[in-house]
Amino acid sequence: MSLILVLLLPLIAVLLSLLPLEKRFAPIITLTTQFTIFVLAVCMSLQVSTGRPVIALANWIELDGLSALVLLLVTFVGLTAALFSWGYIFAHEKVARRIRSYYAQFNLFVFALVAVPVLVEPAFVWIAVEFTAMFSVLLVAYGNTREALEAAWKYIVLMFIGAVIALLGFLILFWAQKNAGGGLYTWDGLRLSAKHMSPVLLKTAFLLILIGFGTKVGFVPLHTWLPDAHSQAPAPVCSLLSAVKTTVALYAILRLLPLLPAAPIDIWMQTIGLISVGVAAFLLLQVRDYKRLFAYSTVEHMGIIFVAAGMGGKAGSYGALMQMLSHGLTKSFCFLSTGAILLVFGTREIGKIRGLLRASPIAGVALLFGALAIGGAPPFAVFLSEFSIFRTGVAQHHYLVTALLIIFITVAFFGILRHVNQMVFGKVEQSATLVHGTIPFSCTLALALAAIPVIVFGVYEPAPLHKLLTLAVSNLTGGVSP
Repeated sequence: MSLILVLLLPLIAVLLSLLPLEKRFAPIITLTTQFTIFVLAVCMSLQVSTGRPVIALANWIELDGLSALVLLLVTFVGLTAALFSWGYIFAHEKVARRIRSYYAQFNLFVFALVAVPVLVEPAFVWIAVEFTAMFSVLLVAYGNTREALEAAWKYIVLMFIGAVIALLGFLILFWAQKNAGGGLYTWDGLRLSAKHMSPVLLKTAFLLILIGFGTKVGFVPLHTWLPDAHSQAPAPVCSLLSAVKTTVALYAILRLLPLLPAAPIDIWMQTIGLISVGVAAFLLLQVRDYKRLFAYSTVEHMGIIFVAAGMGGKAGSYGALMQMLSHGLTKSFCFLSTGAILLVFGTREIGKIRGLLRASPIAGVALLFGALAIGGAPPFAVFLSEFSIFRTGVAQHHYLVTALLIIFITVAFFGILRHVNQMVFGKVEQSATLVHGTIPFSCTLALALAAIPVIVFGVYEPAPLHKLLTLAVSNLTGGVSP
C-alpha cells in the first residue's frame, strides 16, 4: 500500500495545486506531499534493509535494495526542493496562476521520478524515464525568456531522439528473452534468463539503451542539453534535474549489468566514463555561469559512477552506488545554493559576483560548502565515495584508469574552487547590485536540511544504509532480489 501511495500522492497533489485557491495553498500541498512520500520511502527502505521485500503488485510494482536506495534519494531531494521552492518562487513570481502552474508541473515531475525505481517491468521503466523528460521540459522553460525556450527545445529534441534509440534497445531485449524461452519480462526475470539469451542481441540492446538513456544521463558527447537546461530552469528544478533525473536514467542502465558478460562491457564503461570526466573537468575551467559550473560537474560525476561500475565486482559496484548517493545529495545542495545567490544578486555570471560572503553570509557559506563538498574535499560524502573508488581501482590493478580518474577529478576540483573563491572572497566593489537583502526563511531551512546528509555520510555510515547498499550491490552483481 505504501508503494501505491508514493505513486498516487504526487498525482493528487497535481490536481490540488491547480485549484484556484489562495497562493500559499499549492506550496503547502506540495511540501506536505513530499514530506509524506519521503517518510514512506524511509519506512520501506528500512524494511528492505532487513531482507523483507516490499511488493505492491507482484512483478509490476516492487522495491529491492537498489530501487529503495534510488527512491530514498529521489524523495529526499524532492522534499528539500519543495521547501526551497516556497520562498524562491514567491520571490520571483507574483501571479497566482503561474505559481499554481509551477507546483502542478513540479509534482508531475516528482511522480515520474519516483515511478522509475518502483516499476520492475523494463517497458514501463522506459515510459517513466521518458515522462521525466516530458514533465520537466515546461519547468526548464518556466522563465519564459528566449534563452529558456531555446534550452527547453534543445532539451526535448535530444530527449526524444534518445527515447527512440532506447526503445529499440528494449524491444531487442524483449525479443532476446522470448527467443531464449520466455519468462517474466522484469529485472529479475531478465537476470534469470540472461544465460540463455543471445550474447549478440544482449550487447546490441545494451548499446542502444546506453546511447538512448545516455542522453538523459549526460554522458559526453550527449551532454549538450545539460548546461543549457540547468542554466535556465529554476534552482529547485535544477536540483531535481541534476541530482535525480540523471540518476534515475543511469539506474535503468545499471539494471542491465547483471545480464552481460564482464568483457568487453567493463572496458566500454570505463572508457565512456573517463571521457565524460575528462571533458567535463576541462570545461569547468572556462565557464562563466555558476549554474553551468555545477551542470558540468554533474557530467563529471556521472562519468565517475560509470567508471566505478565498470570496474566490476562488489567493491566497484559499492563505490559506484556510494558515489551515486553522495553526488545526488551534494549536487542538490549545490543547486539550492545557486538559487540563494540568484536571489541576492539576480545574475548568473561569475564575473559579476564578488564579496558574496560579506554581501550574504548564508549564500557565501552555502556556495563554499557546496563547492568543497562536490569537489571531493574531506570530510564530506563525495570524498568518502571517491576514495572508495580509488582504492578499488588500485586493488583491482586498474592503475591507468585510476590515475586518469585522479588527474581529472583534481582538475575539476581546482576548476570549481577557482571560480568559487573569486565569487566568495573577491572585492565587494566589483560585485553586481544586490536584488534582495535577505534570503527567505524556507530557502535557508532547505539549505540546512540538505546539508545534513552531506556532512553525516562523510564521517558515518548508518547500519541500515550499509545494509541497503549491500543489497543494492547484490542487484548489480547478479543477486536476485529477496
